Formats: sequence, C-alpha cells, structure tokens
Amino acid sequence: MNILLTGGAGYIGSHIAYALKQAGHVPVTLDDLSHGHLWAVRFGPFVEGDIGDEQCIRAVCNEYKPKALIHCAALIEAAESVKQPERYENNNFHKATKLFETARSCGVSHVVMSSTAAVYGEPRHDRPLRETELLNPLNPYGVSKLAAEQALFALCTSEMNALALRYFNAAGAAEPVLEIGEAHIPESHLVPRIILAGLGKLEALEICGTDYPTPDGTAIRDYVHVMDLAGAHIAALNYLMAGRDSGVCNLGTNKGFSVLEVVAAVAKCMGCNVPVWHGQRRAGDSPRLVADYSRAAEWLGWQPKYGLKEIVTSAVSWHKSKRYQGLF
Repeated sequence: MNILLTGGAGYIGSHIAYALKQAGHVPVTLDDLSHGHLWAVRFGPFVEGDIGDEQCIRAVCNEYKPKALIHCAALIEAAESVKQPERYENNNFHKATKLFETARSCGVSHVVMSSTAAVYGEPRHDRPLRETELLNPLNPYGVSKLAAEQALFALCTSEMNALALRYFNAAGAAEPVLEIGEAHIPESHLVPRIILAGLGKLEALEICGTDYPTPDGTAIRDYVHVMDLAGAHIAALNYLMAGRDSGVCNLGTNKGFSVLEVVAAVAKCMGCNVPVWHGQRRAGDSPRLVADYSRAAEWLGWQPKYGLKEIVTSAVSWHKSKRYQGLF
C-alpha cells in the first residue's frame, strides 16, 4: 500500500523508504529538502513540501491515498536546539501536530512517529532505560519531540492508532546497496565524523566532554544500525494494521559504548589512527543513554540484528564509496 513518509530524503527516512519497498509498499516521500537530499529519494514518488502546509498534505493524501503515515521529518540537533528553542518547538511540535491532524482528517489510519531517547534526559541509574522511566528532557529538542508524542496520542481514536519509536543513536548504512547513507551537511554525528577524521577530511575529531561519570570519562550511547531501525518501522506498521493499541517503544540494543570505544572501533576497521582533541561538554547532553528494547521485542517481534562492528563496517564502506565521494 502507499505510505506517506515525511523526511524520506533524509538519512533515516531514505533507509525506511528502502525497507518499505523491500516489504512491497510504496513510500511517498514528502520532504522540504532543507536537510534531506534528492539523490536519496530512490524508492518511490517524491513531493517537495512542508509538513506544516495543510494544503500540501491534503493534496498528497488526495493523490496517493496513503493508509499510513511514517513521520521522520524533524530538526534533530540537541546542541542547536539550546540556541534556537523556538525554531525546534515550531517545527517538531506545532508543524508535526498540524501534519497529524491533517492526515487523520484525510483518512490516514496508522501513524508511526520517529521519536528520540532525548525525552528521557539524564537517567537516575545505570540500567538500560524502559519506556516507563521518568521523562525529563534536558534540551528543547527532547522537549519538542515529547510534546509531539503527546499531541499524536491525543488525536488517536478508534479510527487511528499510532506508535512513537524512540530512537537511540542511529548509525551505519544499507550495505551492500551503497546508494544511500549518512550525509549531513555539516556532519555532526559521531560515527561519520570519526570516519572523516580518519580519512583526513577533518583535521581532528572533537570529543565533547571527557569528565562524564563513566569509566573513561566520555559519554555512553546505544548505537543501533539504521537498517535495524528501518525494519522496526515495517514491524510497527504491521502491529498497527493488526488493530493493536497505541504506545511507545524504544529502539536500541541494550548495549552502550563510550565515545572512545567507538573511536577505537572505527580506527581498527579503517586500519589507521584517528586524530582527536578534547573539547567541552555540549549543552543538553546526557552522560549515558542505553535502551531496554524488550517492549519492541514483545510488541513488534523486533530484535536488532547488527552490532557495533557491522555498524562501523557499513558506515566506512559508505564513506569510501564512489557514491559518497561523488557528493562532495
């Protein structure tokens, strides 16, 4: 069936589009191309537009008649959100709410929303986080995504159900496809920045904070392969189409790696030294975020297939590919 996919020209969105096509669906990508790339839209129709534009959403729904919406379009930089809170509130909450309202009025029955581990804030313990944890986001990005979750669930009725999938740290690429991968401009995510430093494209990798209360002083995150994330969206659609209740699910691996551990893994894969320098903590960053994904396993039958080694290998392959090299 036709699936409306916002943000489908972006990193995670394009991998979800690939997974949708593999599952026999038609991803209809809606993207304003402010951060996404037209070259990443390879698996279905494309409409350039804004998620807050009601007229545009209605036109897309009237033409393609999607039965479900996967909402990935968002501003995602936590540090930037601290400097531009109103922009994040407007895009991630107000515009998202307009999208949900319009889609529901157009007969869209199921919504899968990309959410984030940033809604948890700073954990009060070292255990992997469950969905029942206290929600206390540390930055406007997390606040805006939590508000969008709440707005979505407020709209759910007997005619529409929804799942918010709280991503932990997405990384990797759809190897061996090597037609899509991570390519933010400028690049701010850890794994690709390590690779770019190893390739000499960055003078050195800045490690943001070495005084966290962790074994080596650097922040710990749960890294989940982007194709595992994409597969979770297919499972989420199946769950919702079966008439199940709305809710939230974490998507992670139950394992955390520090920044220095990820640097070492990338350096080993590339067979080179990665130059680093130690900077200050970024505003709004938590020392440790690791997922308990047992609810996703129970509800969706979802398990991550890949670990850090596969994430790093696929990401290095993408950044060394002719496709990626030809982009810049």
